[in-house]
Amino acid sequence: MSGTVVVGYIPTPEGIAAFERAKDEAVLDGSTLVVVNAGQSGNFTSPTFASPADIDAIDTELSGAGIAHEVIQATDQLAPAEEILRVAAEKGARLIVIGVRRRTPVGKLILGSTSQQVLLDAQCPVLAVKAARAG
Repeated sequence: MSGTVVVGYIPTPEGIAAFERAKDEAVLDGSTLVVVNAGQSGNFTSPTFASPADIDAIDTELSGAGIAHEVIQATDQLAPAEEILRVAAEKGARLIVIGVRRRTPVGKLILGSTSQQVLLDAQCPVLAVKAARAG
């Protein structure tokens, strides 16, 4: 069942965990991996906007692993969730992978806005991944 796996990537432990899991998912059945990175509503100085070195490292890693891929660094004014959902719909994704942060008991009542929007609005399955705990 090859197809397309879309991953929302930001340069954080959660984003890296999502990327690694999406890479594994793509390898399982030869899917194309589409990595989506977006600044917060077009803010390219946001820490969620990956550096050129980050993007080059992702491209090099995927090429070296022989994974068909595309890296999209959004430059429009869409919120990150909207960009992930747009790309997933455009590519006919079979799966979206997103990273989620660990939360306090009170914080667990509410997901991050990007995660929540992707989970609620996606037209395909969504895999939410947490980063491994340090120590």
